[in-house]
This record gives sequence, structure tokens and C-alpha cells, in this order.
Amino acid sequence: MSTADGRPRLLVLRALGLGDLLTGVPALRALRRHHPGHQLVLAAPGRLARAVAATGCVDRLLATDAPGRQVPGELRWDGPAPALAVDLHGCGEESLRPLRALEPRRLIGYAAAGAGGTRWRPDEHERDRWCRLLHCHGIPADPADLLIRRPAVRSPAPGAVVLHPGADAGARRWPAARFAAVARELHRSGRPVVVTAGAGEAGLAGEVAARAGLPPGSVLGGTADVPFETLAALVAEAGAVVAGDTGLSHLATALGTPSVTLFGPVSPRLWGPPADARHRILWRPGPLDGDRPGDAHGADPDPRLLRIDPDDVLSELQALPRLRAERT
Repeated sequence: MSTADGRPRLLVLRALGLGDLLTGVPALRALRRHHPGHQLVLAAPGRLARAVAATGCVDRLLATDAPGRQVPGELRWDGPAPALAVDLHGCGEESLRPLRALEPRRLIGYAAAGAGGTRWRPDEHERDRWCRLLHCHGIPADPADLLIRRPAVRSPAPGAVVLHPGADAGARRWPAARFAAVARELHRSGRPVVVTAGAGEAGLAGEVAARAGLPPGSVLGGTADVPFETLAALVAEAGAVVAGDTGLSHLATALGTPSVTLFGPVSPRLWGPPADARHRILWRPGPLDGDRPGDAHGADPDPRLLRIDPDDVLSELQALPRLRAERT
């Protein structure tokens, strides 16, 4: 159950995306504080290695992946069983199973439906959910303890407003023409703009930049993901970030950068930034909408997202503290 240097090992499963990693930081940090003598191993996608290191609370990454948001079938674990295994991935037996197979001395996770133990609440904010799980097992955790360290490298565009039109699903993707309208107005007013793109999003980001009349070099990424250190530096020194409910919006939150986040199929009550003047949210639900009124993985932009127009975004940008200070 221990490493070569005698330390017991603590294994955490959260094999999801960048936004999921960052919303899990308060729980990871709580585990780090509560078990200072353990080696903390995080089972997460290998592509997140640099982001995992930036959290400052993980000793080793166990590269683990599965299609979409599925649970990995097995974990490539070597050596003795973990002293403690923690499921920060899912809500029951499916995600507990690969951890249970390693025969840890202690296992923490949400109980399967109909079983005893700590119960999952579908209407809970993602940060609160995992901190409550740990609290129930005697591990104090603070959902507000979410900031990560700023990168050592410098931003390629200090002070720019960063626009990120991409998203994993079309339901959370605000139309390119509307991003372009925001970019065009910012550029017209003399504010530098950078459009970021993940792997395969070059066409989308290029469309936004072209429609807005941005100068060459305004798009960062697209052929491949932007290296994490570069992306984090860009966000850390940005005037503001505008994005949908994506990893980049969570990165802005984790770095304390002013942001405007556009929500559609899922309420900000479940995935939004903390209450803070630096972070503005836009959501246009219907009168009968609950917290999950749409399909977060749908192919088409959610109707609530389409109720947001460029003037809404520009108005929220003007309300951000850093941008207000730059105008005075």
C-alpha cells in the first residue's frame, strides 16, 4: 500500500476534462492537506498533465482515459493496493468499480442508488458536491479554495480580451457571428483581442477573427490544443475572458481573471463561478426551467444560449472591475 520511500498511496479518480479537473481542485487540495504523508495519485487524462501539475496538490498522474464522460473500465495501477481510493468521477457503483478492483484499504465515494452511505444530490454545485463528500468522511474541504498558481511564462498577449468560441458540444457553443460582433466592437474601440481554439477548432476561430476584421495572429491554437502553460499565461494576464461553459471559463475562475460566461442547457447554479465581482454570468432561462433544462451534449445551440446577444456580453464586459479601471 506504500511507495518505495514508505509513503502510503492515495488514489483519486477524476478522468474527465479541464473544467472538471479545476472544479475538483478544492477537494483535491483538502485530500492533500488531510493526508500530508501520502503520495497523492490522480487518475486523469494524460493530456492534462501540465494542468494537473499547476494545481500543486498532486504527486503523480496516472494517465487514464475513456470516451466522452464514460468511466474507465480499469486503471493501470502497479504495486501494492492504495491505502485510500477516492471517487471524484461519478455517482455510484460504475465509477467505484475500477477503484474497488484495486482492493484499497479504504474507499470513499457516493453510494449507488438504493444503497447506504453518502447520497448524491443532482441539484448540487460541482465544487460543493465533492467537498460535501469529503466532509461526510471527516475530511474538511472548502469549495472556495479553488485558485491555482499562475504560470511562470509570460502571456503572448498581455491585457487582451480572450474570446473562446469553442465547446465540446454544440449545445454550449454560442454562434460564431455573435462572438465576431463582440470581437469587432472590442477591436474598434482599440482593445486587443485574442481568439483561442482547441484542437480541430481552427475553422471556427478563424471565422470569428475574419468576420471581426481582427489582424493576423489574433487566433491562438486550432491545429492542436494551445500548450497549457501558454494558455494559462494568456488567461492569467488577460483583461477578461469570454467563453461558454467550458474549460477555459473554469481556467479564468481558477486564475482569478475577470470573465463573462455564457450558459445554456445547464444552470450556472451547478457549474458557474463563485459569487465575485470579477466573474459575470449570462443565462436566459424560461419561466419553468430547472437547473438542467437542456441537453448539455446536444448538437445544436441551446435556446437559452441563443437568447443572449452581443450587446449583453459587451455590457457585462464593461461592468468588470479590471476593464472599468482601465477606462479611468
